[in-house]
Amino acid sequence: MTTAPTPVPTSAAADISGGGGTPGTATPASPAAPTASRRRRAGGNRAWLGALPLMVFFAVGFGLPAIAIAIGAFTTSPDAPSGGGTFTMSNLTASLQGGYLTALLGSVKLSALTALIGTVIGLPLAQAVATSRWRFVREAVQSGSGVLANFGGVPLAFMFVATLGNAGEVTTGLGLKKYGWSLYTFDGLAVVYLYFLIPLMILTITPALEGLRVQWREAAANNGATTFQYWRHVALPVLLPSLLGGYVLLFGASFAAYATAEAMVGSSIPLISMQIGDALSGNVLVGQGNLALALGLDMIVVACLVMAIYLPLQRRSAKWLS
Repeated sequence: MTTAPTPVPTSAAADISGGGGTPGTATPASPAAPTASRRRRAGGNRAWLGALPLMVFFAVGFGLPAIAIAIGAFTTSPDAPSGGGTFTMSNLTASLQGGYLTALLGSVKLSALTALIGTVIGLPLAQAVATSRWRFVREAVQSGSGVLANFGGVPLAFMFVATLGNAGEVTTGLGLKKYGWSLYTFDGLAVVYLYFLIPLMILTITPALEGLRVQWREAAANNGATTFQYWRHVALPVLLPSLLGGYVLLFGASFAAYATAEAMVGSSIPLISMQIGDALSGNVLVGQGNLALALGLDMIVVACLVMAIYLPLQRRSAKWLS
């Protein structure tokens, strides 16, 4: 007796045949798929409109002044004997010679030193904040760091003059003068800069510290690694891009600082920002009116180099900690 074949469900037959229809052929995509893809592409093309106001603000607030500085740095000033507006390299050449070069190197030295100290001190402080069991402590430190990182200028200079100046409360109370302490020196200015650089480092490195996996610490402990070995072989290599990025960010913040140093030490310490202020106020030779623009161009070049280093480090850090 012959047994009738069992009917195969339509859905199963479609699966066996490769999606329906002729065996081995794929089912044509539904019309809805291209439509959804086009909608996503259209949405992506319109996404940049949200950033348009920021781009316009950046172009007007930073782009146009940068172009004006670049043009003025390579042209003669209106008070030049040969007339203004002609191309010249004398401004840029003068900005890299004599006292101006000394001021540029002084700013680089001060920025490199304060950024290094801020990084070394800020890392353990940020680690203490990131591992704190009390949420209110983390929030308080983060909020305070946000305020202090943007606190500078004349108020900061006055605060340090009142506490660590020649007649300051701390200076006279601890007798710091007999140890050779003076706030109005290179070292004194470095101490003042650390007041806003260390909080800035805490803000910069804390997200990276919070991104360290707990499983990495547990795995290291299970394999017999000490705390020092964990930090040396696991944590610090992962944090290195963030640390270098934080250092570069602190360097840029210190390099661009002006108001605090101007209010506290004036021109007694050679800094490029002080030289630009003097040149803008007219303290230059006849025919060198655009020298301040050349000095500003030097700072822009240094800032661009800083950002060229900082952005790749930030991308690499985000890749490790994502």
